[in-house]
Amino acid sequence: MSLIGKEVLPFTAQAYKNGEFIEVTDQDFKGHWSILCFYPADFTFVCPTELEDLQDQYPELQKLGVEVFSCSRDSHFTHKAWHDTSDAIGKLTYTMIGDPGHVLSRHFDVFVEEEGRADRGTFIIDPDGIIQAVEINAEGIGRDASTLIDKIKAAQYVRNNPGEVCPAKWKEGGETLKPSLDLVGKI
Repeated sequence: MSLIGKEVLPFTAQAYKNGEFIEVTDQDFKGHWSILCFYPADFTFVCPTELEDLQDQYPELQKLGVEVFSCSRDSHFTHKAWHDTSDAIGKLTYTMIGDPGHVLSRHFDVFVEEEGRADRGTFIIDPDGIIQAVEINAEGIGRDASTLIDKIKAAQYVRNNPGEVCPAKWKEGGETLKPSLDLVGKI
């Protein structure tokens, strides 16, 4: 069953951000756009490359009013230890959510039961806490965070312009479509 159009389910979790332990709830996904990025585990191989790449995009995402959250099966304590010992992870300034009980990974349907870890799942969540986009990759396939910029811009455009949609490869300022009978069979 698709999570598109579904509201983030209630949860409370511990997280690590900028040298502090904080509590994160479903309410933290409301009032602004959010990206939630699941990854299998701390102290691994592909994961730090993805999280560092996401940090590289974080300033641009913040300009678009987007908050970023990463999440793995590890605790907030493990996130801090990884942050303190890895050059790549030490750069992170966004929130790292701990999910040792697998509550969030189950809510977002990325939990791999047999392995006790999450798949690589990326979720774009609108200011109402509604999931607007989902991308899920197998464990060995890393993601490119730069693609999130255009996806966020398209999601924001569609939200702000009811009745219009963004075609493939749409870039900010590009032409959009207004679905109607006149377009059927003409694209």
